Amino acid sequence: MEPVVASSIETGNQRFGQVAIVGRPNVGKSSLLNRLVGQKISITAPKPQTTRHRITGILSEPRGQVVFVDTPGIHQGGSDALNRQLNRTARSGFDGVDLVLFVVQSGRFNEEDAGVLELIRQSGLPTILLINKIDLLQDKTALFPFLAQMQTRFDFLALYPLSAHRDRGFGGLLDLIFKHLPSGEPMYDPDEVTTITTRFMAAEIIREKMARLLHDELPYKTTVLIERFSEEPDLTEIDAVIYVARDSQKGIVIGSGGKKLKDIGSLARHDLEQMLQTKVMLRLWVRVREDWADDERAVQSLGYQLPE
Repeated sequence: MEPVVASSIETGNQRFGQVAIVGRPNVGKSSLLNRLVGQKISITAPKPQTTRHRITGILSEPRGQVVFVDTPGIHQGGSDALNRQLNRTARSGFDGVDLVLFVVQSGRFNEEDAGVLELIRQSGLPTILLINKIDLLQDKTALFPFLAQMQTRFDFLALYPLSAHRDRGFGGLLDLIFKHLPSGEPMYDPDEVTTITTRFMAAEIIREKMARLLHDELPYKTTVLIERFSEEPDLTEIDAVIYVARDSQKGIVIGSGGKKLKDIGSLARHDLEQMLQTKVMLRLWVRVREDWADDERAVQSLGYQLPE
């Protein structure tokens, strides 16, 4: 299906800009970022608010460079320190960007989506609406009434249906994005694909494996802190602590006879070795820090920086 384009600008020689990817939790923002950059930058899991930080992905082409910013889904409800931080981080995604990609799920627009759209309206930023997960629609004609409804909600630059999971509909999306970016020289080296550190990515990979292995059993108030990250030519040693908020949650992560923790470590080590292109020795511990997600200082000490 071709995108419904509302307006366009003249294409210059080379363009540079920052593009925010925003939306409510679990609409596929991280999968979209990974597809756009062509490399796994942001972790994914079928669990809302898997992304907890501001993640950047850099795409360099002869026609220019795009810095994509993936943020946590903007969430209504939940008043603990962690939830407040996630929403602040999500809102910070509008800072300093040239274009917004507003991601919604095909056929669904709820109060949380409306809340994100209101923030977009307040920002005054040009916005492209991405209708994701069209692969879930058996009858694609059912998409047309949804597109018509969305056109009445906001003056979008374009409405663009796609499937980040199935890698469908990306043919013209980058053309559309570059068309709406200002002229400018690249800011980053063409070989750079992200601004996040390997140490940070190690913690994210461990957290992703926990989400995928534990599914609904995974306590929401769980986080990972890298205590040691030592890189040598032939071996990288990583010591990581998984923090939970209750003693009863410790057994969930460890599993019977330590099996769950071993499986988390094995899967994470595999991905880390692929990323670092070296052998990895990964040691995991599970510790209890009572109610850490309800404490602003604890949230910051465990790697969640609150925007000023």
